[in-house]
Amino acid sequence: MLTLAAIEDAAEIVYRAMRPTPQYAWPLLGEAVGRTVWVKHENHTPTGAFKVRGGLVLLQGLAEKMPRGTGIISATRGNHGQSLAFAAGRLGLDCHIVVPQGNSTEKNAAMRAFGANLIEHGTDFDAAKAEAMRLAEEQGLTMIPSFHADLVRGVATYGLEFFRAVPELDVVYVPIGLGSGICALISARDALGLKTKIVGVVSDKADAYARSLESGHLTETASAATFADGMAVRCPDEQALAMIRAGAEDIVRVSDDQVAEAIRLYYRTTHNVAEGAGAAPLAALMADTNRGATPGVILCGQNIDTRWMAEVLAGGTPTP
Repeated sequence: MLTLAAIEDAAEIVYRAMRPTPQYAWPLLGEAVGRTVWVKHENHTPTGAFKVRGGLVLLQGLAEKMPRGTGIISATRGNHGQSLAFAAGRLGLDCHIVVPQGNSTEKNAAMRAFGANLIEHGTDFDAAKAEAMRLAEEQGLTMIPSFHADLVRGVATYGLEFFRAVPELDVVYVPIGLGSGICALISARDALGLKTKIVGVVSDKADAYARSLESGHLTETASAATFADGMAVRCPDEQALAMIRAGAEDIVRVSDDQVAEAIRLYYRTTHNVAEGAGAAPLAALMADTNRGATPGVILCGQNIDTRWMAEVLAGGTPTP
């Protein structure tokens, strides 16, 4: 369990690189949903996603123990990789990122722009992760996981901001990829001693965490074919699953069609761009009308490819 002091220490590291992100209750969005809904805008970070907070904190600790030029490697669908490349560039670390073949071209370009050496391997995140682990051993690189205590500690700073700004929240919807976002929110809530319910959101095409919670044991899926690539994970992390089981109210599934509609709603009512995982909490809230009088949603990122955004705004649902 993270203490309030530990999260506040992480905030000092995060705020050297960025300001706190805003949270707004947009009137048109509230009209569409039928009640006031608070949006935490993690799409307003330097990388366009919440992951940057964890990367800054984890790599700061690593840089304090290792010399400049140390090589790190990790696997990602995009936002974790941007986070590490951004933080590594600030700290003088050499960053290598493995992505699956066919990954988002624009997320790939962003990672390269932040200084990452990009490697394409495999058909999905889990295959890219296996290759990153192999390369770490072969080349003497430090493997950075997608779920780690310091990643959670860094990301928990957004929860601290949100709960302190809107303490009356009675439920918050948050997407689940590998789990750092929801575990961070649970940690911040508990550190502040609040009773806010935390509802995790997964794609119905990548629902390993929901299946694991329902079955009582870790359950993988055979595929994760959703355009909401931030949630496209086949195999849960055991530590994350334990934290979710202990601290989440529920995990709900959303379809790609529901996610696409939520992206359109965000754009129409707030003129904010949301990637698939970023819009998933709003999609869940729209379908879950009876839970919580004062809800919040985490807009965790905006990094959607132009081609997909164009298709969504035209009324379609992208096929990954």
